[in-house]
Amino acid sequence: TAVGFGMDPDLQIDIITELDLVNTTLGVTQVSGLHNASKAFLFQDTEREIHAAPHVTEKLIELFQNRSEFTFLATLQQKALTSGVILSIRELEHSYFELESSGLRDEIRYHYRFNGKTRTEVFPYRLADGQWHRIAVSLSASHLLLHVDCNRIYERVIDPPETNLTPETNLWLGQRNRKHGFFKGVIQDVKIIFIPNGYITQCPNLNRTCPTCSDFLSLVQGIMDLQELLAKMTAKLNYAETRLSQLEDCHCEKTCQVNGLIYRDKDSWVEDDHCRNCTCKSGVVECRRMSCPPLECPPDALPVHVDSQCCKVCKAKCIYGGKVLAEGQRVLTKSCRECRNGVLVKVTETCPPLNCSEKDHVLPENQCCSVCRGHNFCAEGHRCGENSECKNWNTKATCECKNGYLSVQGDSAYCEDIDECAAKMHYCHANTVCVNLPGSYRCDCVAGYVRVDDFSCTGRVDKCG
Repeated sequence: TAVGFGMDPDLQIDIITELDLVNTTLGVTQVSGLHNASKAFLFQDTEREIHAAPHVTEKLIELFQNRSEFTFLATLQQKALTSGVILSIRELEHSYFELESSGLRDEIRYHYRFNGKTRTEVFPYRLADGQWHRIAVSLSASHLLLHVDCNRIYERVIDPPETNLTPETNLWLGQRNRKHGFFKGVIQDVKIIFIPNGYITQCPNLNRTCPTCSDFLSLVQGIMDLQELLAKMTAKLNYAETRLSQLEDCHCEKTCQVNGLIYRDKDSWVEDDHCRNCTCKSGVVECRRMSCPPLECPPDALPVHVDSQCCKVCKAKCIYGGKVLAEGQRVLTKSCRECRNGVLVKVTETCPPLNCSEKDHVLPENQCCSVCRGHNFCAEGHRCGENSECKNWNTKATCECKNGYLSVQGDSAYCEDIDECAAKMHYCHANTVCVNLPGSYRCDCVAGYVRVDDFSCTGRVDKCG
């Protein structure tokens, strides 16, 4: 795989080169790096979208296919006491590979997927200190190595991460997505390479068999750092136990008022449309669409929505010219026909006249009458739930979940709130408690602390003065 002292270019992705950051101006500025052998960029503004083009994603998917050994490398200088995502390879809300540095908790976090579920490995380490660092994360099946500045910081056995990326996957640099995880600092030499022990390309001196005095001194320093971290964690735990013992004597209950009715905390009820279960949680009403049982239709049927029913039901499908139609869908042959109970029935409706030239006529999906280009399909009564929005496309309308919400069982017409607190998708700093809200969250100060901004609190309140 190696060519001389270099790397086979077919087995690596130079992310900064592939993303063409030189021609990106919003939120990214080229600056001097740790060295001049490659370009370095300052990530300073939250108004940015640094992600890969489709051809880069295709190359990434191809390299990850059937490979269980790869290494992520980067040289960076993170602004002190900040938190942000260095690199994220994700599909919608699911991370296949994501490396995050928290300067508020002095942690490096690795997010990945195993058996369809999100997993997180946390490594206590201060990376956000305003100094230059080289970081390497190497994975070989279920074996993980973390190197910082050519020192082996952690070695763990984890569940083998999923590497079978889908075409919807995208790669983000310096952020988790369009709204979260913005990295603040300078990034240089970002690569993903697909060879065993790829960290050696960043630190060639590690490729030896005998430890040196420098290795021993690094180990001693690591032990001292761990002892210091243990002392800090012990002090924090003792303080937390003291605060909890004081809270045991307190009991406050927030109620919810809905349509003139008052519900106590943790009370549950069913909405009038019988499609959502609602619960009062600390004065906030949280509603979730009723979960539908898995629907397994026979080969001659498809699942469709039926009026007055929450869950889809199986209805006979129709086939015309190799095209499969669900109940209610139409096809234009010599005449207009609609699928009803598995049979194509002729429809005698007359198409209305169009006020546009013939070249601007567009035939909507599963319909027989053309419309003018730019037609507002949403205005025709396309139904989307309260947490989703109707979006017009060229030949149809679709529902998309609002920010802070996720589709229910893959149906974006019905979306439920994402619990950012439970999913650790928040940026509440020290001395705060994350509280989930519909479509968002807030950071409440721990008792005895004063708010600095929306995400942080500091200092003790002088209760005597």
